[in-house]
Amino acid sequence: MRIIKTLAILLVISACGGGGGSNAPDISDDPDLGNSSDESCSAYSSNIGNGSTFNCSIVHDNIDRQFFVYIGSGYDINSPVLFVLHGYTSRGLWIMNYSGFQSIADDNGFIVVYPQGTLLPATGQTHWNVGGWTTSSSTDDVGFIDSLIEFLDDEYSINQKQIYSTGMSNGGYMSYKLACDLSSKIAAVASVTGSMTFETFSSCYPSNPTSVAQIHGMEDSVVSYYGNAWSKPIEEVMDYWVNHNNCSSEPDTFQISGSNGGGIHDVYFNCNNQTNVELYLMTNMGHEWPNINNHDLQASTIIWNFLSKYDIDGLIE
Repeated sequence: MRIIKTLAILLVISACGGGGGSNAPDISDDPDLGNSSDESCSAYSSNIGNGSTFNCSIVHDNIDRQFFVYIGSGYDINSPVLFVLHGYTSRGLWIMNYSGFQSIADDNGFIVVYPQGTLLPATGQTHWNVGGWTTSSSTDDVGFIDSLIEFLDDEYSINQKQIYSTGMSNGGYMSYKLACDLSSKIAAVASVTGSMTFETFSSCYPSNPTSVAQIHGMEDSVVSYYGNAWSKPIEEVMDYWVNHNNCSSEPDTFQISGSNGGGIHDVYFNCNNQTNVELYLMTNMGHEWPNINNHDLQASTIIWNFLSKYDIDGLIE
């Protein structure tokens, strides 16, 4: 086991890749889309958080894959791991900057990983292979995340029972796919403005009950709450996980108040292994990562508070 201890500082780039975009990005100077031929990590300059940031690469399926790793200042051996997945057309670097998980990792002693998706040949845009509008992709993203779990365990001796995934838009779709296809390793997931494609939905056979949370906006015109040509309605996604986890069919509903319209919080209880299914549905929210100032909800805090209650066996006693 090799433990990297170098302290680094992060470059702030104000950008929030989501579910759309029509122009192919210029990736020539992006450190998270650069070329590499070896498994390696180097310190990455950062001014967010008190921990250490690294720009890393591994080769998976004959493709050089990049990712950022943030080691919270409270890190210790056997720490949990959170994968944070960017949206379609976006970057691991960008979601690292706007999601704000670094300070939460400092306070709670976990590792955050921001993987980089590959370019979809049909559009020239960064993506995760989830079916739907990415059906032309041949990228093995599930295998890539699985390889990252092995890499992280070799480097940091992680807690194999507390591995989580969250993501924005396409990253939310990918988090659900991981819950379906890598369920023996992913303890719980949270999706922000994502859903499940028809392909993921129809081939989802998790091996164990899995806690899931969905944060969505009624004004989302990119990934509609009611579904679209490439994804299931959010209500059907919630129903799938409620049925899979054998939860109570009707949720307890709580009001979310605030100056931006608030919303509702549905919680499905009495699930197998004391897992939970939760939905945060925000009245005036569109296709964006919410914070307390713009949509009465601090997404990253809510996500970690939800995920960290569970391990691969269910509720942590």
